[in-house]
Amino acid sequence: MFLKNLKDCKEVIAGDGSMLRELLHPEKADLQIRYSLAHAKVPAGRATKPHKLKASEVYYIMAGHGLMHIDKESFEVNPESAVYIPPGARQYIENTGDSDLIFLCIVDPAWRKEDEEIFDS
Repeated sequence: MFLKNLKDCKEVIAGDGSMLRELLHPEKADLQIRYSLAHAKVPAGRATKPHKLKASEVYYIMAGHGLMHIDKESFEVNPESAVYIPPGARQYIENTGDSDLIFLCIVDPAWRKEDEEIFDS
């Protein structure tokens, strides 16, 4: 069995500017999974930097309200929304609410720095 609590995960500023805590990654624990799982937070009035991954990604919104941008599409996201982001899609998320936007990020295959490209705007 493997158990990891969010409070035990170090918070870092990700390349896209979100505050991230990595919960699961197959290279960092003896887990037979292909994906990685992280907890992300974007403060009110902020947005992540546009970026793209070679892998597919899913955001699951847990708290807050935002505007998700994937390539040329934009749509509102709220708690209990799940968003699929295809591999190679340019993406970012804006917090349009007055509290933290909190979401889970599932990347499959697992996130790797060399598979992510960050854009200035």
